[in-house]
Amino acid sequence: MARPPVYDSDLRRRLLETTAELVAADGPARVALRDIAAAAGTSTTAIYSLFGGKPQLLTAVLDDAFRSFGESQRAAAPEGLRGLGLAYRQWALEHRSFYALMFSSPLGSPVPCEATPEVAGSAIEPLYEAVGAALAAAGSNESVPLVAAAIWGQVHGLVSLELAGAGLPGTDWEAAYETALNAISRSYAN
Repeated sequence: MARPPVYDSDLRRRLLETTAELVAADGPARVALRDIAAAAGTSTTAIYSLFGGKPQLLTAVLDDAFRSFGESQRAAAPEGLRGLGLAYRQWALEHRSFYALMFSSPLGSPVPCEATPEVAGSAIEPLYEAVGAALAAAGSNESVPLVAAAIWGQVHGLVSLELAGAGLPGTDWEAAYETALNAISRSYAN
């Protein structure tokens, strides 16, 4: 009797990355498991064995993206708001497919998938903590969630515009991002 194939963590990682790339390019509804398997050099049986099906695979991709993003934010947290902002852009530029899936509404597809709330929520915790520390140091009674949302909107908007190539001709995105981080630092230094 033949032993069933063993699917390892390398294959799992390859499937997550391949899925992110294909879904970011074509949308979740248009990507078939056979396309993902072929692009990853494996079979659909491997996908079913490792994930269960397409909705579970897409959820795993979103969770993996939020975990990776959260790790980069936690690593940058000791550098305060500026460090978090720099890490945000760097992670997005290095993980374009994951970023697109996380923030370009993959949930609007007929394929049911969404990140696990605890995983997605923990990715933003370093921002809330840094904002809380900055406001406390300034003696401010501003709302941490509101200030965090304002800061996140600013950095997210600039990164999203950069990745979409939607700037004015000749836009220096790095300089624009530095300008935004300088303004945030002046407003909420910690």
